[in-house]
Amino acid sequence: MASAIASTAPSTVPNRELFPLKFSPGKITKSLFGTSTTRVNATKGVSSVCEPLPPDRPLWFPGSSPPQWLDGSLPGDFGFDPLGLGSDPELLKWFAQAELIHGRWAMLAVFGILIPEWLERLGFIQDFSWYEAGAREYFADNTTLFVVQMVLMGWVEGRRWADIINPGCVDIEPKLPHKKNPTPDVGYPGGLWFDPLMWGRGSPEPVMVLRTKEIKNGRLAMLAFVGFWFQAIYTGKDPIDNLMAHIADPGHCNIFSAFTSQ
Repeated sequence: MASAIASTAPSTVPNRELFPLKFSPGKITKSLFGTSTTRVNATKGVSSVCEPLPPDRPLWFPGSSPPQWLDGSLPGDFGFDPLGLGSDPELLKWFAQAELIHGRWAMLAVFGILIPEWLERLGFIQDFSWYEAGAREYFADNTTLFVVQMVLMGWVEGRRWADIINPGCVDIEPKLPHKKNPTPDVGYPGGLWFDPLMWGRGSPEPVMVLRTKEIKNGRLAMLAFVGFWFQAIYTGKDPIDNLMAHIADPGHCNIFSAFTSQ
């Protein structure tokens, strides 16, 4: 995952000049991609409201030594980056944001698949299939829906990109004379619209716990969506049907049955 293995970013990455971040001095190291500059404590200052985890934090492999650039200041950091993709601090910041947004979309996708499947079984909707949803007829033709989606998503992603370049520049939080607005934190807009209960603006340690839970759920959702996709191709059934079949016969209805003869 992005902050752990820094591998879920889009195909393009931003120009380093767009990230005027301040990190500690670096040292020269060698990686799979040749000699490069690695800066230790690279993630310090990524979040203004999170409390970095201690050096004895849980690691992906007990007893292993985490890379120097994964120092516990990123939510969900378990020291897993075998390819050294996050050794550059600017790219690490970008990868962390990529994982965060992908995880959120995956959670929405899993929710959007399971809930309609469940509602179909309760009789509220009929003939639903998430895998064939793109072939159905809707209130507008596919071209119109595609264009509208591209425009809306382009606007949202454009604002997110602007916030990465200049944190806080797209802030829509009401400015009140008696209220001090929180420090902009990239990837976590918070405020009245996205955090009305102010869960993400408490003391640093609980905030880190909440953000770690979010990224872990996002990683699980990304894996779940890949599983849904694989199951739909292999079995032709929806996730709930596959789950019921597995519960009824776990010895034969599992992932290994896809690689064995029928």
